[in-house]
Amino acid sequence: MTLDPALTHLLDARLADAQRTSRAPSAAAALIGAGDVVWSGAVGHTNGRADGKTATTATQYRIGSITKTFTAVLTLRLVDDGLVELTDPIAKHLPELAERLPGVRVSELLTHGSGLPAETEGAWWERSHGRTWDELQSSIRPIHRPGRRFHYSNVGFAVAGELVARLRDSTWWDSLQQEVLQPLGLRDTTYAPTDAAAPGLAVHPYADLLHDEPATDTLSMAPAGQLWSTVHDLATFARFLAYGDERVLSDALRTEMQIPALINDDPGSAYTRAYGFGLDIINSGGQRFIGHGGSMPGHQSSLKIGPETGDGVVILVNSTAGLALDGIALVRELREHAPRTTTAWTADATPADDAADVDSPVGTWFWGPRPHVLTREGDRLRLAPVAGGRGSRFVADGSDSWVGLDEYFAGERLTVHRRDDGAPAYLDLGSFRFTRTPYDPSGDIPGGVGTGWH
Repeated sequence: MTLDPALTHLLDARLADAQRTSRAPSAAAALIGAGDVVWSGAVGHTNGRADGKTATTATQYRIGSITKTFTAVLTLRLVDDGLVELTDPIAKHLPELAERLPGVRVSELLTHGSGLPAETEGAWWERSHGRTWDELQSSIRPIHRPGRRFHYSNVGFAVAGELVARLRDSTWWDSLQQEVLQPLGLRDTTYAPTDAAAPGLAVHPYADLLHDEPATDTLSMAPAGQLWSTVHDLATFARFLAYGDERVLSDALRTEMQIPALINDDPGSAYTRAYGFGLDIINSGGQRFIGHGGSMPGHQSSLKIGPETGDGVVILVNSTAGLALDGIALVRELREHAPRTTTAWTADATPADDAADVDSPVGTWFWGPRPHVLTREGDRLRLAPVAGGRGSRFVADGSDSWVGLDEYFAGERLTVHRRDDGAPAYLDLGSFRFTRTPYDPSGDIPGGVGTGWH
């Protein structure tokens, strides 16, 4: 996808204006359209001085809590490999936590539902010398009932990182390199800053003065926020989150990452943010984005991508105060000026099943008196109520058997029951009956149909 030069100029101007308005030393950004980077840019000088190194899209920034999404992928790989179950108590694999975390499950570490504190005891971990796993133990303590509320926990992801290291008989970082970074080709994503990294800086709120921020090795807290990366590496990672790569994670678990588990309940605010497995799920005007934000002293970061569209954004800045640039607004600006195009519709050359086929289950069905339409979409079926209500998409799971993919009937089985002549008689969907006419007596209606219509 090649952008019109005018749109490229507009996006460059948006980034430059945000850098100047925010008084940020430097910033880089990338827009993703249908999974591919369609624009990227950088602005400013990495040290904040006019004679400093000019920022580029290859400049490395600390990505903070976007690291958590990488840690979540590593943890889910343990599930893929049969080394752990999401329902396992964490103490089953880290027995030293048995007395303190008896009811905390592996899944709850990844959803910020573990009940663990947000930060460590003692010195602020982001700005102080890292602590070992043994030194972290006093911070691993419940402050909420597990599974009951969203309480953001850096400590919880440190525990998840230790789980990875323990079960892989390796380190969190070595596992990340071998299992995620190398397969995805993320060569510029590193544990420590490289020569291409922008230093962490703070800008005085009332004067054009800079303050150096520390770049600590956080040791056991590294799985919560240690990594450094570039906009192009993170755009590749975003593509993986939206489109998948079975070398890294099964599609089943990758898509499960994107299911909201707990709501971020801010009093007085609408529910726009939930959390899955290591992923923020954001509802912006009915459009869903997944991703994560991050901050460490001197750096802020943001990654968002629409899993249905593949449209997304990455923003990196070396300023503790961040960058006043709305990533979702950039995505919408992209689609306003470069609308998505689709291929023309054509009929299936070899239709296996269509509405003209007497044996086909597609068409109108009634749940009680309420009409629903069952349509075929490629190799899937979609059941949708005519007047609004419960519906889902279904994937085949045997002859005349389908399993729900999403919405109300996700995971539920739809079975086509046929008459002696092979024509569909009724649908059984999770014990619901759908018949070709309302309350058709031949549809095995639970409770019967009494005397019928009268």
